[in-house]
Amino acid sequence: MTSRELASLHQRWTAYQDLPELIEHWYWRPGWRADRRFYTWHLTFERQPELHRFVTDLQRQLVLPGLDLVPLDGLHLTMQGLGFTDEVSAPDLNAIVAEVRQRCAGLAPLELSLGPADPDAEGIGLLVQPWDRVEHLRATIRDAIGAVWPAVPEPADGFRPHVTIAYSGSPAPTDPIRARLAELRDQPPARVTVSEVTLIALRRENRTYRWTTAATVSLAG
Repeated sequence: MTSRELASLHQRWTAYQDLPELIEHWYWRPGWRADRRFYTWHLTFERQPELHRFVTDLQRQLVLPGLDLVPLDGLHLTMQGLGFTDEVSAPDLNAIVAEVRQRCAGLAPLELSLGPADPDAEGIGLLVQPWDRVEHLRATIRDAIGAVWPAVPEPADGFRPHVTIAYSGSPAPTDPIRARLAELRDQPPARVTVSEVTLIALRRENRTYRWTTAATVSLAG
């Protein structure tokens, strides 16, 4: 684990000790509503049996008030948003996908480890490492978007790779969650190989995130 990742993990866990209660994750962000979808680039984890076993074991021990567990087919790593589907034209979308494909053609699959549990006020994630490979892929996607649009959505800074396994569903006390997590944080991480990045149309449904796939880009370099 690099010093950046270790510092983040320790800093966030220390802050969690002083958090009295959760903040509900499911408030509506600007522009979002039940019938609206959002184009975003994600890493998804459909065929990752080691990760699925790891998450299933953790979630079995996190059936606690205030937590909405993420279904295995909803696990994702958010990379880079584009915009709401009713605001992105088909020609622009196709051009961005083509640019991402061209620029990612030489990138190798990502070898990542996920874990330990890394909580905050709105949920419980898994630490992703190493960060630099994920950051490089995100920068490549941003460069591709910038070749089509004059401005790239979302700030370049402040990105922290993570995979959420439970969202905060209500302002529940954190004491029982914190005590349970303290028992789980020494488990060895799960390892995954990610061989594609996916453009999805994301929606909220029954207190979880669901999506349809708009395009996939292979990482086969």
